[in-house]
Amino acid sequence: MNRPVLPRRRFLLQASSLASLSLPGCFVRRPADRFDAVVAHGDAAPDGRRYDSLAAAIAAAPSLGARPFRIAIGVGVWNEKLVVDKPNVHLIGAQRERCRIGSDRAAGHRRDDGEPWGTWGCASVIVRAGGFRARSLTFENRFDYRAHLEKPVLETVGANGAQAVALMLDTGSDRVVLEDCDIDGHQDTLFAEAGRTWLRRCRVRGSVDFIFGAGECVLDDCEIVSRFRPGKERQGYLTAPSTPATQSVGLLLRRCNLSREAEVPAASVALGRPWRPTRTFADGRYGDPAVSGSAAFIDCWMDAHIDARWDAMNYTARDGSRVAFEPGDARFGEAGSRGPGARVSERRPLLDPQTVQQLRRYRPFR
Repeated sequence: MNRPVLPRRRFLLQASSLASLSLPGCFVRRPADRFDAVVAHGDAAPDGRRYDSLAAAIAAAPSLGARPFRIAIGVGVWNEKLVVDKPNVHLIGAQRERCRIGSDRAAGHRRDDGEPWGTWGCASVIVRAGGFRARSLTFENRFDYRAHLEKPVLETVGANGAQAVALMLDTGSDRVVLEDCDIDGHQDTLFAEAGRTWLRRCRVRGSVDFIFGAGECVLDDCEIVSRFRPGKERQGYLTAPSTPATQSVGLLLRRCNLSREAEVPAASVALGRPWRPTRTFADGRYGDPAVSGSAAFIDCWMDAHIDARWDAMNYTARDGSRVAFEPGDARFGEAGSRGPGARVSERRPLLDPQTVQQLRRYRPFR
């Protein structure tokens, strides 16, 4: 077959987009790239106003944010703990694995005021505004979880102090899109607490409850990597949804690859467990009865580390006792699973065909 002949102008544009080198601090330029702000090491950077930190660039975004505010981020390790509270902020990294944003704060570490960060405050990046997007970069929490297991030094917060969130989608976030990004941590890596989030071709790494929260979070064509926990028989749980009973979709993973670090043994990781957070009510503090966690795996490949059952999680009842929130009391299911970890049993229920078709076609937003 003869190849079509490209018009000269189109050929030159394509050739120029491939010619740029990805040197440290540099960007691969595309003709359409236009940035409102640039954060980069060195002198080489695309058009846009230069800032010394990501926090400064985000602060420069308009408060109303009627159009996207695009921030170019150069190759490097960016040691910042960020809050994105401006709408329509877009972060565009120079290279996915060499453009790393994060901190090392865990729930048991103390803030400047002496109080512990807690799960809700420890995240490296917290998004509290709509329209956030990120592409070709890594969000990470660098807390040394394995060292903590060997010699705990943190104040206990909740079950422990080792919760260390890399990315949190907090109240106010919505219509969040992450493409070709890595999200790295151990316990509680990705906290999808509010709004609608859509991940495409991303990689999420962790061990315990590392995709969790009450928000609607759809992961398409992503890699979900279970990390090793030394000295633990139960290596972890992929998901821990706290979806409100009134919300039809919680955590939805489609066409994902469930892989593992080499040390993670077979049948040691559960697809998930339901989380019922403790909240304050007029008659006391106890697990929120309005929560009915939702997690679904559709057409996913699963390695042998995936166990034959979902797990339970304890919560505080109204009378103060600890009660197990059983998977059967939540909304868990799967369909189209493949690989050595794909199993069918009473403790790994299949979704009904009508629900499967709806979830295969489902779009969180357009």
